[in-house]
Amino acid sequence: MMRFFAPVLLAISLLGSAAAEADRPVLVELFANQNCPACPKAHRTMKQMSAERDDIFVLTWTVNYWDYLGDPDPMALPAAKERQMSYTDRLSLRAPYTPQSFYDGAKECPGTRKKDIRRNISARLDVRDDAAPSLFWDGQDIRVLGESSEALELTMVEYLSGDANQTGMVNPVTRTESLGLWMGKDESFPVACDQTCAVLLHEQDVGEVVAVLPLN
Repeated sequence: MMRFFAPVLLAISLLGSAAAEADRPVLVELFANQNCPACPKAHRTMKQMSAERDDIFVLTWTVNYWDYLGDPDPMALPAAKERQMSYTDRLSLRAPYTPQSFYDGAKECPGTRKKDIRRNISARLDVRDDAAPSLFWDGQDIRVLGESSEALELTMVEYLSGDANQTGMVNPVTRTESLGLWMGKDESFPVACDQTCAVLLHEQDVGEVVAVLPLN
């Protein structure tokens, strides 16, 4: 009888692990610009990754520093360049570039290299901590569940999706807003979302991402 139940229990365990990973996706952020020759390939790569996996959540940030090479990119946001520069400085990288991708703000690689992308995703999933704070959405407010020894920041990101997204990019960001600091207490943060939104919980000053929750 034990021979019968062992495979079943193993399957249930694996399903539980997969579900947990899907509930705590890795945040994949691609930085791109329409005047970047390699960026269309990166957009296709991110589309493929997003379609294949339920353990990641992709955001595309459009920077403006390649606008001098052609027409200004209408999707460019000053916040995108600032965010990329913050990641670059914190990870002690030589310089920002496109298409550059970050993973929970902790690892990076070109957004066209599938092998490196998969390696970075796996590395982030391997360090997932069940005791880390998580996000809960009740339809109006965001709550942080759990504890932390340091204050963490909440950031709301609006992006295009579904029929509203005609850009060829995966979840292109249109607006970002800080919701404030979470001090480790049971506290609610109201969210005003005009389009499709996600909330990021991260270390202060564009630090490592602890959790991400799409509000859908």
